[in-house]
Parts: sequence; structure tokens; C-alpha cells
Amino acid sequence: IIVAHAGPYLQDNMQSKTQRKRTPKAPVTPEQAMIDKAVEALVSEGVYTGEEGFRSLIHRISKSYIQAALRGELTAHLNGEKEAASDEAEDDVVKVPNKRNGTSTKRVKTDIGELEIDVPRDRNGTFEPILLPKHARTFGGLDTQIIAMYARGMSTRDISEFIKRQYGISASPEYVSTVTDSILQDIESWQSRPLEDVYPVVFFDALRVNIRDGVTVKKMSVHIALGINVHGMRDVLGMWIAENEGASFWGSVLMSLKARGVQDILIAVTDGLPGMTSAIETVFPQTEHQTCIVHLIRASTAFISHKDRKAVCAMLKEIYGATDSLTAERALEALEQSELGRRYPVVAQTWRRAWAQVVPFFNFPPEVRRLIYTTNSIEGLNRAIRKVIKTRTLFPNEKAAKKLIYLAIQGFTEEWKRPTQRWASAMPFFAIRYGERFTGATL
Repeated sequence: IIVAHAGPYLQDNMQSKTQRKRTPKAPVTPEQAMIDKAVEALVSEGVYTGEEGFRSLIHRISKSYIQAALRGELTAHLNGEKEAASDEAEDDVVKVPNKRNGTSTKRVKTDIGELEIDVPRDRNGTFEPILLPKHARTFGGLDTQIIAMYARGMSTRDISEFIKRQYGISASPEYVSTVTDSILQDIESWQSRPLEDVYPVVFFDALRVNIRDGVTVKKMSVHIALGINVHGMRDVLGMWIAENEGASFWGSVLMSLKARGVQDILIAVTDGLPGMTSAIETVFPQTEHQTCIVHLIRASTAFISHKDRKAVCAMLKEIYGATDSLTAERALEALEQSELGRRYPVVAQTWRRAWAQVVPFFNFPPEVRRLIYTTNSIEGLNRAIRKVIKTRTLFPNEKAAKKLIYLAIQGFTEEWKRPTQRWASAMPFFAIRYGERFTGATL
């Protein structure tokens, strides 16, 4: 009985709720109505059916749109010339007006396939299309897609095959390489851009790649400098590829940083790079040179048995975790005299060779030590680069290596929007220890 009496009420209520949820349709604009009518007329011909018909229809509409837009550009160009000529014309001079002069056929690659476009021309040859510039062979972001695929580590041959399979466009590996060469100008601008005056910390690191040089293959180092400015923001300062390292090479790198505006580096953190110490002393004599503790641990434990590694790392922690250099020296001596130290003498020897660059580490408080020791930024950057180049066992030339590594750097660093961790707690130490060298740059 209750349901019977409540039925009409529930039904009316549900209808009212349904009506409230409905949103009115947007009115059809005259342009949309015209497009709908044209598409319906084309479909009604029975030619554009199925997936293939859809692609053909899109091709036809795209071609018509591009050609109509180019005709509109030429009309605007001719009208502009006509107005300019009437303003500048003299009574005794008669100028022949510029006119249309037919069309020229141009094949362009797009993300929907290849199109054959009739590009309008003018008699005087002064028309410069904007939508489809002269000499352009792509339209609609295909170049951007090629560069994006290249940035993900795909080879030029893989990209060529993908474009052929996906879009039905013939794009040779040489064409793909030409498209990605547009990055080289960006690399040149990036490598020569002005830098800040002072960087409290700069990390120098390297990774190895194989690059073909004629008939030989060379193992070359890609050196990267990552700086932290006085506000804690990270930035990759540059990238250098070299076969041999030494004081002269690092001197040229540091001089290039100086030429781009860097006046002072407070702490330079490196990974036992040969010739770096003398180069820093020459170019930035006030800079403290600190070896990377993480890399030192890895280098000294590289040839240790897995079952002994945990115990050795515990003894190493007594060294780099010491409160001062004297305590660290005693911990190193204890390692040398221990059973593990005698079994693996290379561990202590590695630390002894780098000891001059380890000692500055103990002058820093825990906040700065963690900033230098936990090189998450440079480690994360290296992982991102290796992820991209892992499929490239060999680069055909140095240019190809630069392009791919640059794109990997740009893709990883675009998320660096905030200051590095622990920077706020480290700033007071920099202000006290380095005084005006640090505080002057923060103003």
C-alpha cells in the first residue's frame, strides 16, 4: 500500500532529478553547421567509409584547410603591398601591381600522413607563407614528435620505421637525423648562456660512452657540472666530451665557466678527476676541493667480496662519520691494521690517495656534510642519462651523443622547481665560514 501510494511521488521526484542533471546543449554556430553539412555531404557519397575512409577524409579536409589559409595569406600580402604602393607612389611614376602567379606543388610530411599542397605564388616573388614557410617539409608537429622519440632513446632507424608504420610517411634515418640536428643550435646557446656570479657548491661528474671516430671506436668521458646557487636552486652548468682528462682540460672547462660570469665557487665536489686540483687552484684559488664521498666508497669497495662488504662499509662509516680529521685519521689507521684491512689493502690505499680532498669534509657541520655526501641530484641526473643511452652501445659521432644527452638533461631538470633539500639549514654555515663571498651574492 505504501509503495502504491508513494509510486507516483517517487517517479515525479526521479524525473525532476533527471531533468536537473541534464545540461542544455550548446547552440550550433553557423560555422559548425556549415562544417557538419559539408561532412555529411562527403560521407553520403559512400566513398569515406571505415577506417581508410576516415583517414582519406581527414587528408582531404586538412589539404583544403591549408590551401585555403595560404590563399588567404597571399590575399593579405597583396593587399598590404597595394596599400604601401599607393602611399609611396609619385605622380610621374607608374608601378606594376603585384599579382597572383599560379601555384607550385609541395609535398609535406604531417602527423596524419603525407600531403600534396598547392602553394600559391605571386608575380614578384615577395610572398613568404607563415603557415607553411618556404623550404619547410613538415607540418603539424611531426618534427616535435621526432625529437620527442629521439629524446626517449629511440635510434634514427627505429624512428624512421615507426613513422612509416604509424603514419605511412617515408622518413629516412638521414631525414630524422637532420630534424634532430635542429637541437644543436639549442645546445650551443645553452652551453654559452650567462651564469650566476657565485655558486656555493658545484658537483663535477662524468660518465663513459663509446663514440665512433673514423674506423675506430673511442671510449670518451661526458663531463657534467651541476651547480647549486646561493638560493639553493640547482642547474646544470654545462657538458663537455673529452677522450683525455688533465689539468689543461679542466683548466679550459673552469675558464669557460669564468667567461660565462662565474666569479667564485665555494666548494667543488669531484670524483678523483685527474688534474682537477691544480686546475681549481689556478682558476679559482679560494675554492675548497672536496672529493665525493659516495664515489670514494664505491671505488674502494669495488673489489671486495660480497660477504665482507657490509663489515668494511661499517668501518668506512667510522671514517667519514668522524667529528674531525684527527678522529677520521685514527679510524683509517684502525682499518689498515684490522684483519679486513690486511685482506683488502686497496681500501685504505684508495682513501690515502684522496686524503687531501677528504680532509675538508670534516670542517663542515652535519648539515653541509649531508648536502655534499648525499649527491641525490647528480646521481639522479646520471640515472636519467643512462636510462636514455643504455640502448646505445655506440654513437656514430660526438654530435649524436651530445644531442641525446642534452635532451636527457633537459627532460630531467625541468622538474627542478624548488631549492635542494637541507639548504635552509646549511645557509648559516656558508654565511659564517665564507662571509662576504656568500652573503654578498645573496643580496
